[in-house]
Amino acid sequence: MDFGWTKEQEELRGEIRKFIAENVPSRMAAAQREERATETHIANDPSVTNRRGRGPRMRELYRKIEERGWLGVSWPKEYGGAGKDRLTQYIVEEEFSRAGVGVGGGGSGAPAIVAAGTEEQKREFIPKLIKGEITFALGFTEPSGGADLASLQCRAVEDGDFFVINGQKIFTSAAHNATHIYLMCRTDPDAPKHRGISILIFPMDTPGITVRPLWTIQNDPPAPSGTTYGGGRTNETFFEDVRVPRSALLGEKNMGWYVGAMGLNLDRVGAGRYLMSIRRDEDIINWSKENTFNGYDIKTDDAMRDRIADLYVEGQVCRLMTLRSMSIVQHGGNFTYEGSAEKVWAPEHGVKSTESIVQMFGPYGQLLNTSPHAVASGLYAHNLMGAFQSGINHGSTQIMRDQVATRGLGMPRG
Repeated sequence: MDFGWTKEQEELRGEIRKFIAENVPSRMAAAQREERATETHIANDPSVTNRRGRGPRMRELYRKIEERGWLGVSWPKEYGGAGKDRLTQYIVEEEFSRAGVGVGGGGSGAPAIVAAGTEEQKREFIPKLIKGEITFALGFTEPSGGADLASLQCRAVEDGDFFVINGQKIFTSAAHNATHIYLMCRTDPDAPKHRGISILIFPMDTPGITVRPLWTIQNDPPAPSGTTYGGGRTNETFFEDVRVPRSALLGEKNMGWYVGAMGLNLDRVGAGRYLMSIRRDEDIINWSKENTFNGYDIKTDDAMRDRIADLYVEGQVCRLMTLRSMSIVQHGGNFTYEGSAEKVWAPEHGVKSTESIVQMFGPYGQLLNTSPHAVASGLYAHNLMGAFQSGINHGSTQIMRDQVATRGLGMPRG
């Protein structure tokens, strides 16, 4: 691939930066949280939900972004996207992600719908996912299986023109405010565990669904603005005789494992994903340029400068892996293990960087944002608490290594 950018691409980047400077609040994450808090009471009440999507300020911002053709950049025009190439998507996504604005268009589930959905499903879901009119909670993990997704037990039994669902999911983080759920469930209990799984997509207000909060270590005290992994709440979700029509089935019945794997692999590729793993490198570089702590100046310490340089170089490897994957997809190449390789390197780098940064500040680096002595309002300490989940989200790094071995290196399955 060509590692340079064309004149047109650089002009696009400049145009986006100008738009962000004029339209996006400097503390975007804080503004989003404030708006959500106004509309949703975050309390120990499982009945509290908000399925209204974005608030008025966010809707106005996204309306302006849509007018410029920057939502769903690489999605097909017939489904509400801009129909542009993947590298254009990368530029748009990278600039807006740094500003705290997601413009990828659909998130998890959308790639699988494009690849395996019916024409009706594509036209129903993709435009609304791009615009944020609907959002998905991911019904994957179960208490009994952990990272072994193929062992899931949530059942969907056919009953005429319906499926009847019973079971439980855990860590369905968006379930309390998503409009729909993208659910993996078992439709053939007698098939091998990687088979007999189907994907169903249906509204979260379907009768029989109960969402209960699971409060995380980032809940008290709440994580500061800018924390990479800092959600104060996730959920456990229960399904009791939930009836959904057969039209909710995505792809073929009993082939959900393969549809889901394809969607996850494609969803792991993008600027938003790699930035989650390298933002800490950029944070410490920017912080050290303008700040000292208790008289300590990181940028004058040769050992610390070497450590930060090492982190930055590893972060650039994350970036290049993402660009390589997007280039393969853009040119119609065979995209097999690359997403899994990124899912190993980037999250493990994110954990390494958060640990290293906290170590630079000694005991003070471990203070949360309620302490007056915390560094950067406790940002680095909160990052450390949340970083380790990145090695599990969207597939554990151990499973990703297996996929790299079998798909990339042609090794036999163990």
